[in-house]
Amino acid sequence: MPIEIKIPAVGESITEVQISEWLKAEGDSVKQDEPIAVIDSEKTTFDLPAPSAGKLTKILHQAGETVAVGAVVAQLDAEGAAAKSKPEEMVAKPETKGESKAKIKTEKPELVKEPIADEKPAKEETGEKPKPERSEPEEPEREDLKIQDKAKAPPVDTEEKTELIAPTETKTVEAKPAPSDAKQKSSSEREEEIVPMTMLRRTVARHLVEAQQTMAMLTTFNEVDMTAVQALRHEHQEAFDKRYQVKLGLMSFFVKAAIDALKQFPQLNAEVRGNDIVYHNYFDFGVAIASERGLVVPVLRKAERLSFAELEKTIGDFARRAKDGKLKPDDLAGGTFTLTNGGAFGSLLSTPIINPPQTGILGMHTIQERPVAVQGQVVIRPMMYLALTYDHRIVDGREAVLFLRRIKEVIETPSRMLIEI
Repeated sequence: MPIEIKIPAVGESITEVQISEWLKAEGDSVKQDEPIAVIDSEKTTFDLPAPSAGKLTKILHQAGETVAVGAVVAQLDAEGAAAKSKPEEMVAKPETKGESKAKIKTEKPELVKEPIADEKPAKEETGEKPKPERSEPEEPEREDLKIQDKAKAPPVDTEEKTELIAPTETKTVEAKPAPSDAKQKSSSEREEEIVPMTMLRRTVARHLVEAQQTMAMLTTFNEVDMTAVQALRHEHQEAFDKRYQVKLGLMSFFVKAAIDALKQFPQLNAEVRGNDIVYHNYFDFGVAIASERGLVVPVLRKAERLSFAELEKTIGDFARRAKDGKLKPDDLAGGTFTLTNGGAFGSLLSTPIINPPQTGILGMHTIQERPVAVQGQVVIRPMMYLALTYDHRIVDGREAVLFLRRIKEVIETPSRMLIEI
């Protein structure tokens, strides 16, 4: 009996997924739990493992198709069933003599054509006069020559054609038929490639548009002097790394500062449900991470209970798994507030978009040395722009400005985080 390979449940709100890529083809042998396909969902990308060792006998849905959760997408024969089928095929082959002869004829058509080439010498030996040549009898002789030429021709031409096509093809294009030379190059020598959006990309796009349409978003800015934080990192980096096997980064400082500020301004740690405002008494922070498959926002659960080392390890683990496509749907569910660090890519200033149904998102940017006035003197300091986008329906401008000012105070004087002043 073939084993059915089904799409597993990937979350309460996810009812369908998209087959991104088949890692195995029909007839391939697979090991138990070996990935056989890559599946895209609304929230993440994951591998579809083989439920048992055996041979993949049938693929029911091709790459690019959207299927429901629980649907059967392939069939697998276990190792025992595959091993038994081989001797039966060997016994059945000698009994079908007619089929074997037919295969010989189809595989070597030149054997059928050889007697036709010998007919002319046979007629000359019997003394028969050759018939006058006409245009119609020349057809079979020319076909024989073509067959012989094909058998003798070296595979140089086919290799040259492959070399011309292969460099321009990508992984996505391999599934498409190779276009002709006329289609590859237009008169203007400009090319286009159509690539379908993944479910993750489509979901991100839909959520961003919904946020723009349903929220009254407004962004306010401030700047923060990073001198104190950089000094702390420089002073304790070696000891921190040696004890926890992780580097002391910037995100843990901003998570701690944001928790401090949200306790004073809970409107930014809330959400709108109909005509009600729901205030969260816990802090689940989404951390925006850019991956090859799109933007993902894994969630730091109960961030207020995590130490600096635990925050850095968790964020680092999120980044690695996002790169490898190993994030689980549970990693991305929920969240009460979000931080995004565009400065990792060199962004100087931006206006981040809220991740619904949250009411706020804090944007961090690149650290840049700039001249600033300190106690009447112009000095060079490492400065960072901060951007807070908030839902103006429940967060007033006053709360937003004071929230950013509190972030600035805590980052510029990190000791505030210890004594909570």
